[in-house]
Amino acid sequence: MTTTPAPRIAVLYATAHGSTRDIAEFVWEDLVARGARGELYDIDHAPDLTGIDAVVLGSAIHDMALLPEAAAYIRHNARTLDDKDVWLFSVGLGPALRGPVGRWVGRRAPRKIAAVRDLLRPRGYAAFAGCYEREGVSWRARTMYRILGGARYGDLRDWQAVREWSSGIADALALPHAPAHTIHP
Repeated sequence: MTTTPAPRIAVLYATAHGSTRDIAEFVWEDLVARGARGELYDIDHAPDLTGIDAVVLGSAIHDMALLPEAAAYIRHNARTLDDKDVWLFSVGLGPALRGPVGRWVGRRAPRKIAAVRDLLRPRGYAAFAGCYEREGVSWRARTMYRILGGARYGDLRDWQAVREWSSGIADALALPHAPAHTIHP
């Protein structure tokens, strides 16, 4: 009986305040717990992708676009990524918005992100909420957040949604089910 080696997965992230890094770590830990050979890197220190079977790439959203280092990495490595199974996620406020306008806005990928997503043609894309602290945010930005249905400040991440998305990646790669563990953090 021959066994197939576990896929080698690179989880890459670009973060501004740490929320994207935390989500990337969570996905990486989940995939490794299910038997993948996983590597976790800040996108500025991403390895050569030779020998990598799949890539999970995440970026924070600022000004309705991926962070510049994530967009540059994707442009520079588009051909290499074309030969890999790729999953893309973004972290911003959209998924945390409520109310009719907020839900509509939150379900739509901003034009710049949609363009990157369409270039990559990932097997999956997910948008997650991050952390949004009131301190240091301009009056105008706070007002817009409230108008669009932002209900609260703080940690807005939905760890169950992250787990479900990560499980979808693991299932697509035919990884075994993970041992039971608690929802992050």
